[in-house]
Amino acid sequence: MTINEKQDELIEDFELFSDWMDKYENIIEMGKDLPLIDEKYKVPENLIKGCQSNVWLQPEFRDGSVWFTADSDAIITKGLISMMVGVLSGHTPEEIVAADLYFIPAIGLQNHLSPNRSNGLLAMLKQIKLYALAYQSAAKQGHK
Repeated sequence: MTINEKQDELIEDFELFSDWMDKYENIIEMGKDLPLIDEKYKVPENLIKGCQSNVWLQPEFRDGSVWFTADSDAIITKGLISMMVGVLSGHTPEEIVAADLYFIPAIGLQNHLSPNRSNGLLAMLKQIKLYALAYQSAAKQGHK
């Protein structure tokens, strides 16, 4: 499934809810479905800077694609990182770097998150793209 197909599916899921309290519940449920990150990756180097909550992001490059595992100690934030990882994980570095995450405005996230959570969401996206950019650069130089 492409990044855009994943985004479209996410948008469709959120269209099922008209009330933002239900949408928040959906975000929380998505966080609960996030695969557990190995405790050994919950280290300061994997913390995303710019998030008010603790958010750990662990990248792995395998078979030409970048895979992410993540966790957070805050339930809404865990749901947000789950969405980001769900949409972007399993794609090539080039696809991740070039991705336009239109699902964020399409589901109205930017209008319903606190300024701190909005900044955290941007920090998550920035870190994911930085990891992808690093893998893209390493691949061009012949490293894995």
